[in-house]
Formats: sequence, C-alpha cells, structure tokens
Amino acid sequence: MFQLQEKAQAEVEIRKSRFIGIVLPVASRDEALRELAGIRARWPDARHYCAVLLCAGDSMLDDDGEPSGTAAKPMYNVLRHKDIANVLAVVVRYFGGIKLGAGGLVRAYTQAVNAALAEAVLTPLSRTCLRRLGVDFSGEARLRHACQETGLAVVDQQYADRVWLTVELPEADVDARLAELADCMAGALEVAAPDG
Repeated sequence: MFQLQEKAQAEVEIRKSRFIGIVLPVASRDEALRELAGIRARWPDARHYCAVLLCAGDSMLDDDGEPSGTAAKPMYNVLRHKDIANVLAVVVRYFGGIKLGAGGLVRAYTQAVNAALAEAVLTPLSRTCLRRLGVDFSGEARLRHACQETGLAVVDQQYADRVWLTVELPEADVDARLAELADCMAGALEVAAPDG
C-alpha cells in the first residue's frame, strides 16, 4: 500500500478537450470535500469535476455529469491498481466540442490520473499500532524526547498516579521500538494496550 507525499498535477489534451488530473493526500472525507471545493473555485468554468476518494475505509466516486462508469470508475481502477490509499483524485475537464464516446472517456480519465501519478512521489504506507507507555512524572520529558528522537508520534496523554502517553508505533517492529524506548528510560517504562 502506498500514499502520496504531496499534491501532484498533470494535463492531457484529447481531441480538443483538456483533462487536468490532480491527486492529493487526504485524511478524511471532510478534507477531501474542502479540497474539491478549492479545485472547483480554481477552475470555475470547467464542464466536469470528476472525483474519487479512497481514505480510511471511506470512498467516493463522482462522475459529475459524465455518463455513468466513464470517469470515476476508471479513475478508481487506476488508484486500486497502483495500491494507493488516503488519496483524492480529481479530473477537471474542459469540453473541446468533440464527443469522445464512452470508450474515449474511459481512456481519457484513465490517462489523466496516470499522468498526475507520474508526477507524484509515493511512499510505502506502513501499518501502525498504539501502545500506552507509563512513567513517573519525573520521566515524562525524557520519554517524550525519546519518542521524538525515534520518530514516534504521541497521540494522547493521561495523568493519574503516573503519566500515560499513547504512542503510535510501526507494527512491523513494535517490539524492537518498545525495547529501544525501555533502554532510553533505563527500564522505568510500563507498556499497556491502548485500552488498558
């Protein structure tokens, strides 16, 4: 599975119609809808704004007035074939006066998304898990520093009889990362599941 590092864009012209392919990383449907509104505002006189969202178990396919199955579905197929997640793909179409037919539209929308992806930088998407790490109050700053130094994100904190930091770890080497943190804390680290 892969994700985009940043927004990428490319344009193709097919029989006088312009197809502007845009792919960008998104984390939610709300973010995708805001980005889509921004794209509509940037190219206000375009005929179609076809969009596909693949994000955290959420998806959206919008042909935006093109014949059903000729725009969003081929765009979706490109993203699935390339195994990309957390992505919004939009193709902005300026109609050039020549009808392309269903097959021509499928090829055009496929080509526009592929052209945008050719400009994109993809990074592997690694699976993560959460662990709660407990330390005495005096060790909180040292644990936060160790997390920062090892590139681990602290996603929550709770204060009770001790400090509990919820940390996001790569699933592939969770045990090694926890051992590294325990070494940084000279063994004064308690590890619990996120709900424990």
